Amino acid sequence: MKKIIIIGGGPAGMMAAIRAAENGARVILFEKNNRLGRKLSITGKGRCNLTNAADTQEIIKNIPGNGKFLNSVLNNFTSNDTVNFFESLGLETKIERGNRIFPASDNAAEVIEVLTKKLENLGVEVRLNSRVENIIANDKKVLGVEVKGKFFDCDAVILATGGASYPATGSTGDGFKFAKILGHTVTEILPALVPLETEEDFVQDLQGLSLKNVRVTLKADDKVAAEIFGEMLFTHFGISGPIILTLSRQVARFLADKKFVELLINLKPALTPEQLNARILRDFEKFKGKIIKNAMIELLPQKLIPVILDLAYIDENKKVDEITKLERQNLIEILRGLPLTISATRPISEAIVTAGGVSVKEINPKTMESKIVENLFIVGEVLDVDGNTGGFNLQAAWAMGNAAGSFAGNSE
Repeated sequence: MKKIIIIGGGPAGMMAAIRAAENGARVILFEKNNRLGRKLSITGKGRCNLTNAADTQEIIKNIPGNGKFLNSVLNNFTSNDTVNFFESLGLETKIERGNRIFPASDNAAEVIEVLTKKLENLGVEVRLNSRVENIIANDKKVLGVEVKGKFFDCDAVILATGGASYPATGSTGDGFKFAKILGHTVTEILPALVPLETEEDFVQDLQGLSLKNVRVTLKADDKVAAEIFGEMLFTHFGISGPIILTLSRQVARFLADKKFVELLINLKPALTPEQLNARILRDFEKFKGKIIKNAMIELLPQKLIPVILDLAYIDENKKVDEITKLERQNLIEILRGLPLTISATRPISEAIVTAGGVSVKEINPKTMESKIVENLFIVGEVLDVDGNTGGFNLQAAWAMGNAAGSFAGNSE
């Protein structure tokens, strides 16, 4: 009987343990926290966005951090397979907008519960409060691990320690250290899916304001790098929300490269400049004789009006009848490109995932086994793989865990 050691009880680690045990291996899972799935319990705001119903190629497109590397494992364990796997464990699922799949109960704790029960049923030995101190290898071959000064021998180690985001959940970068010691390359670690800080003070006045159906253009050193449509949110330090989190990976890289990073928010992307001008003129006619800040209540959220007028150099107490054509053009320009200068990302401890990690060039994409150390498998966020929000990161974790556990536990 093969003996497999898993380091880390997150999604990739638990899936790997299940697959290895199903293949007849004896499995020990070491988790340094006092319970499994700490980070999993807070994903999707505690609801756990299990996967995404998109096809495999669409999922790969939504994993900007080396998604193509996952082609094989995602084809072998699709989002359909994820749903079927959880439903076989008795967990009902549902699909929401954006093809996001959640437990029908909206409760991440239920996901952890069914996985834990499966591990128990398969006889996986789960050791909580057990931090692995070292992975022991000789002649580029894994021999075992050291925990609390004691050596545990094994036939294979599956490293699933997570990245460096949300360190309170146990993702403190241990896996990067282990991989480096064993000879792996670890690419620069940056936050991904993280809110952004802005230089502009006016964001504090807009705190809590959510904007829907806006188009955001990302510029680095004055060159357009990306455009995205959707929903965003102003915070006391800057901006957040789905489209901002999606752009944050690129922003983090540009900031690390010392580039000047700016976002332009088109508040009315459905209207051409001519249509927007006509709309403003209609509002001015409707609110004839009123001051401009009161004439824009149908065009913009109340909180945003003084900010937009200030940026357009228009006195908010000026009557609409007195607004010049040039002022109206300034107003249109700001409405179609509200500028925000990005000074920083929030710290990596606040990031949903980590960009960077163990180089995928050093990993077999079919089995997740290291090309450098025999019988070492590396999965999950410790690898240089990261995706957008919407269930893509978890689907990657399930698929990687499935491959590593299956191959490591195979008795042939």
